[in-house]
Amino acid sequence: MGAFIVATAVVHYMASAITDRGRKRPSNEDAFGYSDEDGVYVVCDGMGGAAAGEIASSLAVDEVLRLTDGAGHDAESFAVPAALEQAIAAANEAIYTRSQRNQRLSGMGTTMVALAVRDAHAWVLNVGDSRCYRLRQGRLEQITADHSLVEEQVRMGRMTSAEASRSPLKNVITRALGTQSRVTPDVFALEIEPGDLFLLCTDGLTRELTDKAIEAMLCNNGSLTEHCSNLVEAAKRAGGHDNVTCLLVSAAS
Repeated sequence: MGAFIVATAVVHYMASAITDRGRKRPSNEDAFGYSDEDGVYVVCDGMGGAAAGEIASSLAVDEVLRLTDGAGHDAESFAVPAALEQAIAAANEAIYTRSQRNQRLSGMGTTMVALAVRDAHAWVLNVGDSRCYRLRQGRLEQITADHSLVEEQVRMGRMTSAEASRSPLKNVITRALGTQSRVTPDVFALEIEPGDLFLLCTDGLTRELTDKAIEAMLCNNGSLTEHCSNLVEAAKRAGGHDNVTCLLVSAAS
């Protein structure tokens, strides 16, 4: 568990996560991993035929955590977010190389959303349409921007959010780890306040539940584990068409 000083209060990071196959998919291609000690949290949503999606997402999580191991002990050598960007680049290369060597895994890839915390600072990096939200004083804010065809059309004013939700192209993502030899994540730098709650999740949650519904559930009393479980179960009740993963990180005094 990491800690930092804000005024005279010590603030601790705590995390909990749940992943579920959902109600429609035969397997779970989502993956997550985190280290409170190193202040690194990762969620991925794999894609590809056979078991390729599961391989890609697990490989990405494992590579990022391996390459940031010990970050909580060595502030000098771990320059956030450069080290996390390097870890994501290495994960991309590992997935891409493996898919090139094995025809059965050709075309596999994964989304990724990662959070790194250090002192009173946070960095969020994402590739694809897995998201990071921050709940602050009862208000939920989406930090990341989806790398998806329909969301890019929405941002350009060529499609409404309602049209995007109905579009047959809503599953098309425009950026992923492992599908090209190189990938560039978006990077967001944030200041942390005690009481902040971060949600990292796959689209199996956000396709089923509105931001308002997620906000209302996170504002209820309960532990991080209970919140994760409630979000996953709500997504399944709403249809559960995809694998769903929720990872919550709190900064608490």
